Amino acid sequence: MSELVTGEAVALELRPARLPSRALAVLLDLVVAVAAYVVVTIALVAATASLDDAAQFAVSIATFVLLLVGAPIAVETLSHGRSLGKLACGLRVVRDDGGPIRFRHALVRGLIGVVEILMTFGVIACIASLVSSRGRRLGDVFAGTLVVRERVPAAPTGFLPPPPPWLAGRFSELDLSAVPDGLWLAVRQYLTRMHQLDPQVGWAMAERLASDVAARTGTPVPQGVPPTAYLAAVVQERQAREVRRAFGNGAVAGPAPTAPYESRPAMPPYEAQPAMPPYESRPAAPTDAPPAMPTAAPPAERPATEATGNTRPTGFVPPA
Repeated sequence: MSELVTGEAVALELRPARLPSRALAVLLDLVVAVAAYVVVTIALVAATASLDDAAQFAVSIATFVLLLVGAPIAVETLSHGRSLGKLACGLRVVRDDGGPIRFRHALVRGLIGVVEILMTFGVIACIASLVSSRGRRLGDVFAGTLVVRERVPAAPTGFLPPPPPWLAGRFSELDLSAVPDGLWLAVRQYLTRMHQLDPQVGWAMAERLASDVAARTGTPVPQGVPPTAYLAAVVQERQAREVRRAFGNGAVAGPAPTAPYESRPAMPPYEAQPAMPPYESRPAAPTDAPPAMPTAAPPAERPATEATGNTRPTGFVPPA
């Protein structure tokens, strides 16, 4: 792995491509370019048969430059560093800071590649890749680029080994609240990779981690318990506590049970209400004489006003 630092001061761990994969990618690109060059050359020879030798030579040179130099530059620029051969081999050209390349990077790589790959049949490029610690050829050095692997095989996921059955539930009363997260992470990493370590180194590391965990919990490691089994049992106890804390003692919370249905007392029988007294009709008015209309009261006399010459009419009428 090669550590690259971006402009934002972020360290990137990239795996540089080595000489065999790079040589295979270049070979595939050359095969495609040469096949296209042969096809285009045959077509141009048939089309320029009427021209003189100088014109035919100029056309062939232009075809060579366009197909074997310009086409790879254009492909790397448009695909951000992935030509056909690199795409087949899972490679990619990136800048020194891990970013995608641009036209100037592809141009420098393509022009120098004419000398170190085409003219010398790849001898200079192979020597430069073997000397460089990151497998870079001269074109990568001058352009400030690096060829990295995109398809990295995924590492197998870590599997935590279970503790021995005779240790199940033995540390249920252990206080694990003082153990920091960093120590838990170190214990998990050791348990997932302990089979890849040297036995003596792994045993010493297990003893150190077990003593650290015991010092944090305040309870020493029981006698006769191997440190690896102790760490596995403690990690399993912590996971069980996390599960109980998350799911409430392992039972899924559901709706509260309802009380059994109790029958209500029967309602008292309906009692008839006392009957209303019968409606008494009023005597009808005589129909011979029409009903007397009420007479209006005579209007009250208005107070007389003194007619004087000094008074002026106001248009206000005093109430009756």
